[in-house]
Amino acid sequence: MSFTEPAGRQGSPDYRWAQGEREPWLAQAATIDAEVAQYFLVSARCGCFMQAARSLNVRSTLLRKQLAQLEQELQHSLFSFQGSALSLTREGQQLQAQLVALAHERKLPVVEQPLVRLAVAESILHDILGRDLIALLRRNASVRLEIIALDSELALRAVSADVVLWLAHGETPSPGPTFATSQPQALARLDYLPHIAKRYSRVTARPASADDLSDFMLVQWQHDRQIDSFRPWNELVEQRLAGVVQMQSYELMLEMIRCSACIGLLPAYMSRFDRGLIALPGLFDEPMQLQAWLAVNAESRDVAEVQTLVELIQHTFNERQEWFQT
Repeated sequence: MSFTEPAGRQGSPDYRWAQGEREPWLAQAATIDAEVAQYFLVSARCGCFMQAARSLNVRSTLLRKQLAQLEQELQHSLFSFQGSALSLTREGQQLQAQLVALAHERKLPVVEQPLVRLAVAESILHDILGRDLIALLRRNASVRLEIIALDSELALRAVSADVVLWLAHGETPSPGPTFATSQPQALARLDYLPHIAKRYSRVTARPASADDLSDFMLVQWQHDRQIDSFRPWNELVEQRLAGVVQMQSYELMLEMIRCSACIGLLPAYMSRFDRGLIALPGLFDEPMQLQAWLAVNAESRDVAEVQTLVELIQHTFNERQEWFQT
């Protein structure tokens, strides 16, 4: 068959063996290379070559080449398309049943992937790292990744992880993880400014000073109340007797700013991340800043999957350096 595939999933009927039937060519199943057999079984299960390639963490071109060679060796067509859906032919179903039976006989172990634990500041996960992590998972569907969102200093000090990405005030990474790590690496300095949605802000009506904020509702992420470097903003919010909303959810706070006439404190890069938001510089004399730090658990720094994740994080921040320039 042609290994050019429409997208879709198979809907093949179950194959039922005739009583006492045994196709001579199936004897070759025992001699099929284990890797090729896995390519075939995963493709049959997924019903989609692209999805199977992601699950196996191989190029789809390599997968299709190996399966085409398998069909040539067996002199039987194993796959067919029913409309846009990939399905097994009669011979493909026979081979699948034979390989599954052989796997049970040999009790072949499942290759367990190492679990990689990533602890990351919630705002960094949402704004900067999330898309690249999704791309990593799309490229390698067999990865085992646990993502822990850090929303407080207490959570950071209590966490146990292989890779930690956190925000700290000042020039040092303290407070940081409580377990032994590699030397923390400074990734970026983040400036924070009040933001408002463009659609609720005419240029002539935008606040020009902190006093002008009295005409607007303010929204604050509860996590920010703990941060010393946000003192000018926090004091303003605490003095409010009305027109203020406290949010436990970072994402919901963003929605409040986007969808209502609220002003909230966000990283200065946010107008690059979300074109619907605009920063309001010059309202406070004192800068509000945090530093992003990266460290690796000393016990897992040599694990290949951990190194891959660290490289992804470094690449993500390097690609977005212009976001952090003010």
